[in-house]
Amino acid sequence: MNIDSLLKHADPLIAEALDHALSEKEVTIPEALRLYGARGLDFHLVGMVADELRKRRVGDIVTFVVNRNINFTNVCIKQCGFCAFSRDFREEEGYFLPTEEIVRRAKEAHTLGATEVCIQAGLPPDMNSKTYENICRAIKSEIPDIHIHGFSPEEVLYGATRSNVSVKEYLMRLKDAGVNTLPGTAAEILDQDMRDKISPGRISVNDWVDVIKTAHRLGIQSTSTIMFGHIETPEDRVRHIAKIREIQKETGGFTEFVPLNFIHSEAPMYKHNLHEGISNGASANDVLLTHAISRIMLNNHINNIQMSWVKEGPKMAQVLLMWGANDFGGTLINESISTSAGASHGQLLRPKEMRRLIREIGRVPAQRSTAYDILKMYESESAEEELDRVDASKFGSYFELVKLDKYRYKNPRAN
Repeated sequence: MNIDSLLKHADPLIAEALDHALSEKEVTIPEALRLYGARGLDFHLVGMVADELRKRRVGDIVTFVVNRNINFTNVCIKQCGFCAFSRDFREEEGYFLPTEEIVRRAKEAHTLGATEVCIQAGLPPDMNSKTYENICRAIKSEIPDIHIHGFSPEEVLYGATRSNVSVKEYLMRLKDAGVNTLPGTAAEILDQDMRDKISPGRISVNDWVDVIKTAHRLGIQSTSTIMFGHIETPEDRVRHIAKIREIQKETGGFTEFVPLNFIHSEAPMYKHNLHEGISNGASANDVLLTHAISRIMLNNHINNIQMSWVKEGPKMAQVLLMWGANDFGGTLINESISTSAGASHGQLLRPKEMRRLIREIGRVPAQRSTAYDILKMYESESAEEELDRVDASKFGSYFELVKLDKYRYKNPRAN
């Protein structure tokens, strides 16, 4: 039976919402919210419709990017309830990589085939106003063709504040220094009441939107994300996705949308039970529905739905590619933020493993750029590449890094 035939047996309201999606009409917030209540046949139909929309929009190619994460410091002035990565500047495990080490890591990744470095970190107190610019200029001076995917809206706002300039002026400085795109992280849930609970003092919804829109107007594209599976409701999620959709309709600057499941085990707000009813991440069904509903709501405006193999693991990643996702994300090489929160997966997923996982579900793997230009198609398996052969232990780990004296954070206030 095809989807149309099955829809005749579905709940009428869910069938109506899914029919709107298949007709490429805009699915409303109330319609999308109904989909979160799908059970039995209706549940599977949500996935089938998302998969059909994915196939129409991007075909059977599953993309990935060869990149390296460089989280250059874990010292942060913010105390977000979901973050196990950050350290107060007084803590012994605070580190700060010098610029030469950041450049070394970028060059090493480039030698191994990486086309992108993702630069994100904590917000250290008394940070030099030129820190972000200096890092980018140093990387570009050594590797002019590497793509710098750097600095979340939170970091952009912090840099602008430290520099005593407007967000627009600061983004122009970053662009001039070599930033190519922004990670659309620090979004969590774009609802101010929710943010005030899980991350008081974090960048406001209005400021996040302002940074993103300003970047897009300046020709700096970004990703977009949601963090779900903690204390938010399905309505919070749907309204968040709708806000991303409205921004995209205005600017066209988002390259992708990435649902990120809450990693709970080391998160302070979970460990200390700071919120009544807090969840230990979303269930498998919830993860599937969130990816599918993201595709259904965003399909007319954002081509690419990326799943996080770091959060979900390789096997669940395969399933999500059948529930609306089309992008495998990056190789990462060093992933510190989810790893510190207790994620079981991280550090490195080799390109050959991505290609194998993609082929196992009957799709065609392709290496992409950050901007989703196809760099290499893998119609059939090819010889191993440099990153496929390297010993991953050479990259170290977050838990080793925080114990190294040579990168220990030195508080400028103490000087």
